[in-house]
Amino acid sequence: MIRAVVFDVGECLVDETRIFGEWADWIGVPRHTFSAVFGSVIAAGLDHRKTFELLRPGFDLVAERARRTAAGQAEGFGEDDLYPDARPALTALRAAGLWVGIAGNQPVRAGGDLRALNLPTDLIGTSDDWGVSKPDIAFFHAVASRVPFGARETLYVGDRLDNDVLPAAAAGFRTALIRRGPWAYIHQGDPRVELETTMQIDTLTDLPERIKDFNAAAH
Repeated sequence: MIRAVVFDVGECLVDETRIFGEWADWIGVPRHTFSAVFGSVIAAGLDHRKTFELLRPGFDLVAERARRTAAGQAEGFGEDDLYPDARPALTALRAAGLWVGIAGNQPVRAGGDLRALNLPTDLIGTSDDWGVSKPDIAFFHAVASRVPFGARETLYVGDRLDNDVLPAAAAGFRTALIRRGPWAYIHQGDPRVELETTMQIDTLTDLPERIKDFNAAAH
């Protein structure tokens, strides 16, 4: 049975449209150009941060984040950046008696942003908190060490095959792929999506009923 659900952050709970649009503005390229290069980088199977290097050779993300902060344009997100289904889904899962966590590749500042949202969760953890990033399986071992149920009783929900579904499944988790965001659309034709996912969803509000059905079948 599924007793715990852990969520990725970007394009799962948080809509990153504004965030990447502001990065395009910061480095001085049209937003549609940034999006096109971003998509081509993902389709090539490269780290999405390669986008910055292609558009501005020698780009240093850590240094640029510091410059943005000094300029009063710090990268971050708030309530308006949550997908509309995020808070209702978390609330419904908690109401159904499930343990709920959030764990994603995010800087320390993002962890603070998440905690400030006062979301109905039992855990908020980031790669910078733990010193290990997806897709390293050690990230999912870190998740497993903090969830009070076994990996096979835990559903990890993400929008990516490479960073979420495959390493989470390798670590023994159940997995759910939400079909939104650039990675989900680019990865959707990969046969491993069908092989490695416990379920696929179009909205987070589908989860309570899908988990209920899964657990009923497990009996």
